[in-house]
Amino acid sequence: MEQKKIDRISQLTRISRQRELTDEEKAEREALRQEYRAAFTGNLRAQLENISIIEPDGTIKKVKENKED
Repeated sequence: MEQKKIDRISQLTRISRQRELTDEEKAEREALRQEYRAAFTGNLRAQLENISIIEPDGTIKKVKENKED
């Protein structure tokens, strides 16, 4: 997600502490939050799928393979 959009979420949050957001601002903030959550979840999932687990017997398994177990 672009830093510009993250900054906009922060700006809207600061504004909401000072006054009530308009319906348009609320909708914009919610859409940006959804986009942020999707990007965060996607990045986390990608990182987790690249992790390997070394079993006690020395075998190496990818986390992705363990999802189905």
